[in-house]
Amino acid sequence: MSERLTIIGSGPAGLTAAIYASRANINPLLFEGFQEGGIPGGQLMITSVVENFPGFPEGILGPQLMAQMREQAIKHGTRMIMEDIIEVDLQKRPFSLTTSGGETYTTEALIVASGATARRLPLESEKRLWGKGISACAVCDGALPVFRNRELAVIGGGDTAIEEALHLTQFASKVYLIHRRDALRASSVMQQRIISHPKVEILWNKVVEEFCGDTKLACLRLKDTATGALSELPVVGAFEAIGHVPNTGFLKGQLDVGEVGYLKTLPGSTRTNSPGVFAAGDVQDATYRQAITAAGSGCMAAIESERWLQERE
Repeated sequence: MSERLTIIGSGPAGLTAAIYASRANINPLLFEGFQEGGIPGGQLMITSVVENFPGFPEGILGPQLMAQMREQAIKHGTRMIMEDIIEVDLQKRPFSLTTSGGETYTTEALIVASGATARRLPLESEKRLWGKGISACAVCDGALPVFRNRELAVIGGGDTAIEEALHLTQFASKVYLIHRRDALRASSVMQQRIISHPKVEILWNKVVEEFCGDTKLACLRLKDTATGALSELPVVGAFEAIGHVPNTGFLKGQLDVGEVGYLKTLPGSTRTNSPGVFAAGDVQDATYRQAITAAGSGCMAAIESERWLQERE
């Protein structure tokens, strides 16, 4: 028997969609993921304290927030399977989904909330100190007490890196922008803002060779791309802003995407170019990438899918 609604992804978008759909008596099936595109629960599972999600004045651990969302979705009737979806067929109805375990499911409506994965530096020291001074989201973590009035670094040279650096100037004593070339990739307006900012110093032609520290980040070992010279930069926080990759490989081009690969949705909607398929969260959001905006779009997707199902039925 075909499912009425299936949700792919178990981050804030997927779980919020599940909560709303369950309370609407749709009885959704949710695939949490397993290995592809990160771990079940999304990027908040590798986030320490979340201080900007409404309702938690003292903050809440990322994994704890996701566990509570998951429990709420199950309480209202969501069924969950901890497997990846590795292939979908959106060319026929009902839609067909194949799992990493080789099982096939069919569904009338589909919400894609598979998220995006932050690009990270392929360093063993980065893995060891991730979450211990290293982050991929200055908006999420930059205001934490450990970073206030301290020297911080942002790695990258595009608009996102500059936005992260400018955000950090509100809290840090100084921000270093580390870029591997001698010119920024960011827009001219953003370049002017960062170059003229009194709290920011740009380190040109530098790449991170190693993150130093025993139990928490203490410094960066930098290599000059022009001369090969090594140097150390004492910082307590490093924010990687080298881009995100939307987790859309399993779709194999069946849905329209924008210039940088995020799923396209109709303005003010979560509807994709395929009727009955909705996209929510970071997989379609190249701008905000926050837990609260992902949850909001998950709510939208659930309501829109409910209305779509009612119209068809």
